[in-house]
Amino acid sequence: MSRLKLFSLDAGADFGGRVAAALGEPLAKHEERCFADGEHKVRPLDDVEGADVFLVQSLYADSVSSVDEKLLRSLFFIGALRDAGAARVAAVIPYLCYGRKDRRTKLRDPLPTRYLASLLEAVGTQAVITLEAHNLSAFENAFRCRTVHLLADPLLLELAVARMSSEKRPLVVLSPDEGGIKRAEKFRRALSEGLQRPIGRAYVEKYRSGEHLSGGTLVGEVAEAAVLIVDDLIASGATLCSAVRAVQTAGAGRILALASHGQFSGEARAALARLPLECIAVTNSLPQVGLPGNYALLDCAPLIAEAIRRLHHAGPVSELTI
Repeated sequence: MSRLKLFSLDAGADFGGRVAAALGEPLAKHEERCFADGEHKVRPLDDVEGADVFLVQSLYADSVSSVDEKLLRSLFFIGALRDAGAARVAAVIPYLCYGRKDRRTKLRDPLPTRYLASLLEAVGTQAVITLEAHNLSAFENAFRCRTVHLLADPLLLELAVARMSSEKRPLVVLSPDEGGIKRAEKFRRALSEGLQRPIGRAYVEKYRSGEHLSGGTLVGEVAEAAVLIVDDLIASGATLCSAVRAVQTAGAGRILALASHGQFSGEARAALARLPLECIAVTNSLPQVGLPGNYALLDCAPLIAEAIRRLHHAGPVSELTI
């Protein structure tokens, strides 16, 4: 069996270190250099010839670098790893960029999810591990290499069971749009089993044109209920704000939001701070700094580490994806 090598670029070093600690393996050494003309170089310093290599790097924009720069550095580094003789290179991308545009809705629309897959495969990526892709079917169909789709549900479910175990009011799991109904329903069934009590379902109608949202009609009964809004991503917060306003108007007694990824772009945090949300729970698939007191940060590094361990030892990985 080839030896395992775990890398993380500088932009993801904190999370990469958490994965390394959970895995019981040190982060391998690498070098990143920026040149005066804006170009850069990334190379492994550890010997990777014949190794089973995992690169841990979420792809997102921050104040230091754009999502495209992180993507390009990751692609170049994967290429360098393959050129250095790595037996296999797996891209571990807890938050996968360009996942929200996964189908054509207008004439001549692009399909970035498919193009991203082509780029990763072109440089020699042989496996891709991610957490809660926006559209599972689009993610799995875009890649020809092996994919591992991890679920954040166990982390979110643990928090929900702890918060709702003594709740006497009716419970409702709500999807903030029609596209997330299946995700919310799966969560509702698991929560109902965990709490051993019936739980209602609801959703909010949403229509999007560019960045403009409309709709907001609530479907379901939430009066006097404790409502858990379940989604895969909080980005600008507009979808969540619309859902919270709808259930608040309908008389919900308690409102919590649970999402796999917390992007919080633009004025999202300021907008969410004005809402009567008891708790906003997200994983640390994206770096979170200075979260307010009503936020709960769930560590997904042990889950990522377990997926890497199982993939390295040839399974069983599929148990983490169902």
